[in-house]
Amino acid sequence: MKRKIINIDEEKCTGCKSCIPNCPEGALQIIDGKARLVSDLLCDGLGACLGHCPEGAIQIEEREAEEYDESKTMVNIVKAGPNTIKAHIKHLRDHGQKEYLKQALDYLQKNKISIPEDAPVIKAHAHTGNGCLGMKTVDFRDNKQAEKLNSGSAEVKLNSELTQWPVQLKLLNPLASYFDNRDLVVAADCVPFTYANFHQKFLKGKALIVFCPKLDQAQEAYLEKLTAILKNNNVKSISIVRMEVPCCHGTVQVVEDAVKKSGKTIIIKDYTISLQGEII
Repeated sequence: MKRKIINIDEEKCTGCKSCIPNCPEGALQIIDGKARLVSDLLCDGLGACLGHCPEGAIQIEEREAEEYDESKTMVNIVKAGPNTIKAHIKHLRDHGQKEYLKQALDYLQKNKISIPEDAPVIKAHAHTGNGCLGMKTVDFRDNKQAEKLNSGSAEVKLNSELTQWPVQLKLLNPLASYFDNRDLVVAADCVPFTYANFHQKFLKGKALIVFCPKLDQAQEAYLEKLTAILKNNNVKSISIVRMEVPCCHGTVQVVEDAVKKSGKTIIIKDYTISLQGEII
């Protein structure tokens, strides 16, 4: 069957083991100094390991793979002990995987294995712990700061600072004149929705490039496109604006690799935006 599953770039992988603790399913192992996907059956394709790789060696791709098997995964989970059981349950809950979560709990009940008392099974909307922030559902409507900012009665009109179209990296022409002698903003595509003052703080007077390092299935194409933009234009500086979620570090990786491949020396500024819309 064709489904989403991780792919490990062997050349980028250093065998640092950072991904291993973040795969409670046991789908990853370090073998011969490299992270390996030991079984399609154990990889749920949700990417909990993705943002924990400092080298950006792990990506999500869609390909032919054996169907994920929660019951076989639970055999590994149970062997690893209560903390791993708790981590796996939290992982499934944070990703909204209700069916897998049901299968996991059924497995534990059937095999008379106790669920850790502090396992986050019921509190499905809590935002706690170290789950995958990239896919966690968080509601900020109770945020007092947002309430204060929006309490004024007068409508404030802000001007758009966008100076070009398109903005999505896949659609951009590397020879477009609006890149030459310009400062660039390379933004993860969630940023403008999260940081309210994006246009005035980051975009004013700059050209914009937008892409998603996690969901877009075109990382190599993005690297080549961005490299071509840098090679064919006099780019003064690059401001990376990304979210705090681990998977968003892929934005930095693509930019740094593109600058290196272009053979140029370009100033890079890296800004991180919190889920509540603040620069951190």
